[in-house]
Amino acid sequence: MKPLYTIVLLTLSNTFMTFAWYGHLKFKEMKWSQNLPLITVILISWGIAFFEYLLQVPANRIGFKNYGGPFSLVELKVLQEVITLIVFLIFSLFLFKSETFRWNHFVGFLLLIGAVYFIFKK
Repeated sequence: MKPLYTIVLLTLSNTFMTFAWYGHLKFKEMKWSQNLPLITVILISWGIAFFEYLLQVPANRIGFKNYGGPFSLVELKVLQEVITLIVFLIFSLFLFKSETFRWNHFVGFLLLIGAVYFIFKK
């Protein structure tokens, strides 16, 4: 159950982080936020990122071997990176329809998935 909890918490935390890092790029399309100063955008992003930390820290504690979890530190990091890419891909496909993904992007993602295979290989 700990692997599942870890993956779910990492996925949720990465969803918040993706919104914190890239969601503000859509602000110009929203009337209420078109003219916000940069410091305000930063503070909004920090507020969103706070929820990322509320999920990321428990995910790492639950998942880390030294706390009884199933994953080494390297495995946790690689898992988090692949989850980040998956969340980012979904986020950008739905919210940034003007962005295009080319074949080389998908090849790069596949290579990262290959990295996960080798990191987790015993």
